[in-house]
Amino acid sequence: MNVTKKEASWGALLIIALASFIVALDATFMNVSISQVVADLNTDVSTIQMIMSFYTLITAAFMLLSAKLQDIVGKKKLFLIGTALYGVGTFTASISANSTMLFIGWSVIEGVAGALMLPATVSLISGTYSGEKRTVALAIVGVMGAVAAAIGPLFGGIMTTFLSWRYGFATELIIVFIILIMRNKIPNFEPTESREDLDITGAIISFIGLVLLVQGVLTLSKDITTSIIIVILGLVALAIFALFETRRKRNGDVPLLDMDLFKDRNLRTGTAILLLSFLSMGGALFAVSLYLQNVLQLNAFNTGITTLPMTIGLLVFAIFAPSLSSKWGHKAVMAIGSIMAIAGCLLLSYQFKLDATFFTLLPGLLILGAGLGFNMSLCTDISISNIPAESQNNASGVNSTGQSLGESMGTAIIGIILILGFMGGVSHAVDVYAPQHSGDEHFQQVVIEQFQKVGNINDIKSDQTVVQIVDTVIQETMAFVMQITALIMGIVFILTLRLQNPNIKKQ
Repeated sequence: MNVTKKEASWGALLIIALASFIVALDATFMNVSISQVVADLNTDVSTIQMIMSFYTLITAAFMLLSAKLQDIVGKKKLFLIGTALYGVGTFTASISANSTMLFIGWSVIEGVAGALMLPATVSLISGTYSGEKRTVALAIVGVMGAVAAAIGPLFGGIMTTFLSWRYGFATELIIVFIILIMRNKIPNFEPTESREDLDITGAIISFIGLVLLVQGVLTLSKDITTSIIIVILGLVALAIFALFETRRKRNGDVPLLDMDLFKDRNLRTGTAILLLSFLSMGGALFAVSLYLQNVLQLNAFNTGITTLPMTIGLLVFAIFAPSLSSKWGHKAVMAIGSIMAIAGCLLLSYQFKLDATFFTLLPGLLILGAGLGFNMSLCTDISISNIPAESQNNASGVNSTGQSLGESMGTAIIGIILILGFMGGVSHAVDVYAPQHSGDEHFQQVVIEQFQKVGNINDIKSDQTVVQIVDTVIQETMAFVMQITALIMGIVFILTLRLQNPNIKKQ
């Protein structure tokens, strides 16, 4: 018997939030464990980075197909299948004897499982709760992925420093068992379509398009020209997919994705906001973590502690967002969040020096996290607010795909910005502090080597000129990254002005 929305307890929310948490956690907690994994599995860094990239790639590529499977299999059943499969993957990853085993368990099995789970988290919440309860539930689930991504370095640092990276996967397995044990808390939802309605051709085209798009972005730092070509091919494939789906519906067949959904302004705009917000968060977190580990030479644990204010800001302000939205409206709260995120980025842009400390970075990270918390917590709710019940599964797939693309693109795009900012910074700093070496490639290479080795300004054994150049390059490069992130959040602010506040009825 189906549980009505009125009868639904918060138990379902707890389970769904845990699922959203572990899927997002998997994308970030191993970032600080790469060197240890390389040693344990007798492999190399590029192989582990490839495995990490493929997890994100596979999750994003299967998202639209998963959204449609909810209609055919049933959203609860598909969610539990994905959860069980995730348990198999995380167990396989935890006992990996070599990189191939890790790839199968983490990238392939967990990647597919994550794709099955994520769209269902949104549609299960929408089907279980309504009114203000739905806003609160979607806010918590919506920000859970961001919190997991932000807390990933700390979690991974604790596991790697005090135990082993394998315990990270083992912890996820425990959460999987909790979800499966508490599965009866989630209401049942009957399938609304049959297997004959599955659009196999559309699924293949969308898979190819998303794989090419994500792969192109992930390889930007290696070969920009080839990557751009791959991205363009991916966009062409997605355009063909859109045309195919439109024609399929016109012919009276059930499409994999109803393109008419994109006529809804909130879904279009909200998905774009979610993509850009996760891109900004992932990119900023990557850049800050890189600075803390490569420049200040902090270990994995201390890196996680230093970035913790961003996580706290995300979580605390996400909790307050639903109650504020009931007074001011989603649109106003999200606009304020965008402004706060911009302010946090601009504040951080002045803080990255060789003698920076936890307290130096704390205000900027906290404000950035708070602003993103406002945005991310309300974005999903406002995105699907005007979508009819029969199309909620499709809409959740669109929304989840946007989030997944943002998560996967952030690191790659900010990585390119870091490289561009760094190369330009070296040239400018040499011109300022050592004009006699302007255009001297050998001297610039010496500066680059010093930059890679520097831990603290007191550790540099070179002359004062190189000290000044290195310090300037670090400040200008990180400032450039934060200014670009602020610009992205500026676009988000403009997009929030196009949103229409949903009419939320009290339960």
